[in-house]
Amino acid sequence: MQPVIELNGLGVRFGNREILKDLRISLAGRIIGLLGPNGAGKSTLIQTLLGFCPVSSGTATIYGHDIRRDQRAIRTLVGYMPENDSFIANMSAVSFIRMMGELSGLPADAALERAHEVLFYVGLGEARYRMLGTYSLGMKQLAKLAQAIVHGPRLLILDEPTNGLDPPARQRMIRLIGEMKEAGSMNIVLCSHLLRDVEETCEEVLILKAGRIVHYSNLEAERSANKRFVEIETYGNDSGFAEALAGLGCECATAGLGRLKMVLPMGFEMREIYRLAAERDLQLRRLHYRRDTLEDIFLKAMEV
Repeated sequence: MQPVIELNGLGVRFGNREILKDLRISLAGRIIGLLGPNGAGKSTLIQTLLGFCPVSSGTATIYGHDIRRDQRAIRTLVGYMPENDSFIANMSAVSFIRMMGELSGLPADAALERAHEVLFYVGLGEARYRMLGTYSLGMKQLAKLAQAIVHGPRLLILDEPTNGLDPPARQRMIRLIGEMKEAGSMNIVLCSHLLRDVEETCEEVLILKAGRIVHYSNLEAERSANKRFVEIETYGNDSGFAEALAGLGCECATAGLGRLKMVLPMGFEMREIYRLAAERDLQLRRLHYRRDTLEDIFLKAMEV
């Protein structure tokens, strides 16, 4: 399967400052999450892929098109929803979306037809003749989404699509992203500081820190693998308990006094935990299953 995005030693430098440092990875998921703290290089990576930032070293490809040589082809393939508003306030939504469609290469008549279609699709059909300057924050976010998909891109890049939205508007945006994912007609890159948005929608997650890749997760593969995570709280002398569990194939880590976190191997019988505890006269006060959340993964990556 051809990668959606492939980074081949990509580096970006502004003056004497390195912003992106030797990024190497191949991404092929239907929806890819891009995470990292402020200043990690997320926006710079997006802008570099779009051709707005010059490449200092290495390169990257989108559907096999090199970002250094094939910018015209890439811009016909990509739709971009920016984090910040970039509207013409005294222009109606349908006129603005039509203009953006034409800038993306659509003929004028086709751009107008598509503008009406996408505005109805995102839920702005009844407000399509209103001036964009009169739109609420939630409506502006939906209009930004509409202009990003008007030309039918293969890759949709969403930069903080739920930023500032109230809960109902956020749910509407997440629902639209989910519908586009399920339609299968495009790949999506979702850049967000809201871990919940990424965990709900994404198949792959790339985490940046200080311009470097510090973690990659294929969430779909991890979900299908169904690893069994268990937390145990004990009371008594637990000396050697973790070592005994490790001897049975469990991956163990202490999490404070009397607490253990474990990953159980396939086919592991839970009664073995109780047997080992009984042999050591150790009380099990609490035992429950859990999965590493995206928050856990993110916090571990930030420790690197």
